[in-house]
Amino acid sequence: MIHPVELRYNPLLDDWTMVASNRKDRPHLPETDCPFCPGSGKVPEDYDVYAYDNDFPALMPDPPEPDPVGSSLYRTRKAVGKCEVILYSPSHTATLPELSVDHIEKLVDLWTERFVELGKDPRHQYVLIFENRGKECGVTMFHPHGQIYAYSHMPLKIRTELENCRKYYERKGSCLICDMNREERTFGGRIIAENDHFVAYLPFFTDYPYGVFIVSNSHKTALSDFDRAERRSLADMLQKVTGAMDNLFDRLFPYMMVLHQRPVNGEDVEDYYHFHIEFYPPLREADKIKYYASSEMGAWAACNPHSVEECAERLREAYRRFVRQGRRGIR
Repeated sequence: MIHPVELRYNPLLDDWTMVASNRKDRPHLPETDCPFCPGSGKVPEDYDVYAYDNDFPALMPDPPEPDPVGSSLYRTRKAVGKCEVILYSPSHTATLPELSVDHIEKLVDLWTERFVELGKDPRHQYVLIFENRGKECGVTMFHPHGQIYAYSHMPLKIRTELENCRKYYERKGSCLICDMNREERTFGGRIIAENDHFVAYLPFFTDYPYGVFIVSNSHKTALSDFDRAERRSLADMLQKVTGAMDNLFDRLFPYMMVLHQRPVNGEDVEDYYHFHIEFYPPLREADKIKYYASSEMGAWAACNPHSVEECAERLREAYRRFVRQGRRGIR
């Protein structure tokens, strides 16, 4: 009666919960026999970046039927989709700030390729590219990697963000995130860094003390819209912003990183949506975690325990130190 994966409907939130009992069997921080390292037999002997089908997927192209426990109220659905692992480097100990901009550009290209390819399946509604870094974020494999989930439903947070961007466009006639960029530049005190095509800042409303956004300057909605110069600028910004995080407390900085892009199938959102990357780093100090407590989880009533502007100043200085020192690893 137990199947490995299924979707269960939450009528209180109009959302779907993924049930993936197979994920409890995934390896936990193996010190040897890493499947992502060359020589494991699971990946090529020679690669720079590599897309790898997740061995313990929460979504599958051909999933089994759900368990027969649903009803008209508690609906179930097949967990249709795809889960991939994106390997950043063949080196087991490399970190994103240690990689060259040329190397990270290859990663951006692979992200783009997979975003386009996964979007070709009409069953997929949203393709989410993300990375969990550090034990504080639940990482079970240290080898540098991120993941991609192709969902057959629109995740609630993305759906909410898209809806608010659409409403803003209908009221104001402009893109909300373009206006956020202008507002942050006008104020200036929350800007961390800029290059030719991207800006990084702690947004006015961030709930994580160091929850930086990386946002495209041009009004574009997905990686596949970027030209070669923009992809390289994004690689440069990713290297330096993650390097700044490591320099902040002189330690490997845990974070959750998520790329927010347009849906791959369905409504055209080009007029009102805008590519950006959101970071959710759990550290508030070198040895203190910013936990999501009862009111934040139970009511979604976020509370930032630090001044956004003071955190921006600290992260901005860490960014400058990283640029002066050049890329280096922090263990």
